[in-house]
Amino acid sequence: MVYLWLVSFMWAFSFGLIKGNLAGVDSNFVAFARLGIPLLIFLPFLRLRAVQPAQSVRLVAIGAIQFGIMYLTYIAAFRYLQAYEVALLTILTPFYVAVYDDLRSRHWRWQNLFTACLAILGTAIVQYTHAPQIGALTGFLLVQVSNLAFAIGQVEYRREMRQTPDIPDQAIFGWLYLGGTLTAGVASLWLTPWGTLSLTMQQVLTLIYLGAIASGLGFFLWNSGARQVNTGALAIFNNLKIPLAVVVSLVFFGEQANPVALLIGGSIVLLALWLNEHSIRRQRPGEMGI
Repeated sequence: MVYLWLVSFMWAFSFGLIKGNLAGVDSNFVAFARLGIPLLIFLPFLRLRAVQPAQSVRLVAIGAIQFGIMYLTYIAAFRYLQAYEVALLTILTPFYVAVYDDLRSRHWRWQNLFTACLAILGTAIVQYTHAPQIGALTGFLLVQVSNLAFAIGQVEYRREMRQTPDIPDQAIFGWLYLGGTLTAGVASLWLTPWGTLSLTMQQVLTLIYLGAIASGLGFFLWNSGARQVNTGALAIFNNLKIPLAVVVSLVFFGEQANPVALLIGGSIVLLALWLNEHSIRRQRPGEMGI
């Protein structure tokens, strides 16, 4: 769970950095760069013989969904929405995590769904004064596709790694980044105006941070942490970054938010996490959904 806390703080900075420092840069190229950098970092750790070829293909497919499709749609949404609006619209991710996991396991666990909905309520309260305009429907749909892709990838990775629990994450994580990079690379090759692409030093440094730290280290720690918690806790942590992102926006990026709503909504998210952990202690190991 420590990993999930750490990554939540990392990702809280990403919203403001993307909107503030990368405005005007083609979103497909940004997605490609954010995934290509961690791919280079994790390639030396990749153990080709650690998994069977069929599982390698499945891991590449998971990466194409969780990282590739997620980033292409998520970053594209910043063309239509403010940073805080993108953060707000990610509140449905825990719902997708809980529901998709239950669909895959063919067993409804109402505790997961309840805590996910409680987290959605908390994050909605945090920014209820900043609801997106109706004209931002395109941005809304892009974020929801991103949320769904990220949720599917998390659940599928946890299920896939149950087959090889003794393999460390770093030994196979390059397969996921390969899938994501290929997906974003194809989109960038097709849609990025390479002839007019120009980056300032600030934008280059921002891409390096987002690629190496937020995406590289962040996704690795996130998926590693996802293997150590139950589905309910994983759903809650998907929303914890939103009130954290508001705090970062207030302190570091000079944006404005309702402090009362932030306090109430953030407290509800933490309450959802506590309720989930409390219920897990009362369950038998076979019912924990880990």
